[in-house]
Amino acid sequence: MGKRFFLLLGLALLGTAVARPVQLNGAGATFPYPLYAKYFSVYHRLTGVRVNYQSIGSGGGVRQLFAQTVHFGASDAPLSDAKVAEFQKKFGTDPVHIPTALGAVAVIYNLPGVKAPIRFSGKVLSGIFLGRIRTWNDPQIAKLNPDLKLPPLPITVVHRSDGSGTTYIFTEYLSKVSPAWKEKVGFGKSVAWPAGLGGKGNEGVAGLVRQTPGAVGYAELIYALQNKIPFGAVKNRAGRFVTPSLESVKAAAVLEAFPADTRVSLTDTPAPEGYPITSMTWILVYRDMKANRAVRNRAEAEALAKLLWWVVHDGQQYNEPLHYARLPGVAVQVTERNLRTLTYGGAPLLR
Repeated sequence: MGKRFFLLLGLALLGTAVARPVQLNGAGATFPYPLYAKYFSVYHRLTGVRVNYQSIGSGGGVRQLFAQTVHFGASDAPLSDAKVAEFQKKFGTDPVHIPTALGAVAVIYNLPGVKAPIRFSGKVLSGIFLGRIRTWNDPQIAKLNPDLKLPPLPITVVHRSDGSGTTYIFTEYLSKVSPAWKEKVGFGKSVAWPAGLGGKGNEGVAGLVRQTPGAVGYAELIYALQNKIPFGAVKNRAGRFVTPSLESVKAAAVLEAFPADTRVSLTDTPAPEGYPITSMTWILVYRDMKANRAVRNRAEAEALAKLLWWVVHDGQQYNEPLHYARLPGVAVQVTERNLRTLTYGGAPLLR
């Protein structure tokens, strides 16, 4: 009787272990963190699959993906050709970029007494972040804002201190519109900032700007809205001053074609109504997930592939309530094809 009891108990425990829900681990961009938190909460409720996402910045997410400590990385900056080649050589498979949403990098500021949105041009933003425009009543800012009474308050520049896709987007934009910025600083997830204070994550930059009179920085739009921080209008290529919004982000992403690898740049859009500091954000995975040591078995690989399929389809309904734009149809079509190429040891994960 005792042996029978322990046999049944062992089988019950084995069944519990087999039935244990899958947990997926990811790390990376803070830009989409509010949206990813919503995605993963809803998906867990629907399927039982848990997703542990560390919002550590795009640079950290890419490093962990290469280190094989996570199932997926997340970045607002697509991998460069050199990084793609390095990945292929090291792991014998491709990195796959799965776009999840579009968002805007807002120019945020703390200027007591100024109510209307401040207008910025690429040239003026370059001058501010290069440390060459040092007060809010500088003639270059005043010329763009003739109806505002700008105080002689010193400008405190705030930028990211960590490797950041938001920094990549912002500095890529500045490099496109300012030869001086391109020559002196360039663009990337991390750059040698000529001036300013560093904050960790979008939340860190937003916090510093909010508590520092005279500060200016950059952050994903949702962080400005959640923290009630003013943000400016930026002059686009068509000469219009545009504030970041769902409408202006979607206008910037009107594309006739979409690259097969989904690595596309939307900054400095030619769209007349488009906001010029707009970008996609991506989840990065191994095409053959068996090459990633963090993926321990086929069940985890299937769970990740199904999660990604849900994100680019049903999950898109959660984008706009959090001020991220949905993926355009052409991006979804290309991404569907890429998702169907995901394998585990060469065997397809999605049917």
